[in-house]
Amino acid sequence: MSSEAIWLTIIGASLATLLPRILPVALFSGLEFPEILIKWLSYVAPAVLGALTAVSILAPEGQLYVSVNNMFIWAFIPTMLIAVKTRSLFWTLSVGIVVMAILYNLTV
Repeated sequence: MSSEAIWLTIIGASLATLLPRILPVALFSGLEFPEILIKWLSYVAPAVLGALTAVSILAPEGQLYVSVNNMFIWAFIPTMLIAVKTRSLFWTLSVGIVVMAILYNLTV
């Protein structure tokens, strides 16, 4: 591959990732949105995160795997309890990592 093609690929990939992020901000920053739309949009990020988390836990290898042998479900339970109780990212990640490490070492 020529250096010109590499540079065009880098520039094209940069534009493809930056434009969808920059254009909405540039186009809509001066507009005032209705309160109902702002409230509705506030649920988008948690809903997407929940969907991604559910897929990672319930289908870790691409297929639905709801079983007592699914260690991701067992790691999720204490992690979620800590997240709800403490509302601390540090403690949530710490518990999740430790529980996953313990489960992984017990099952391998």
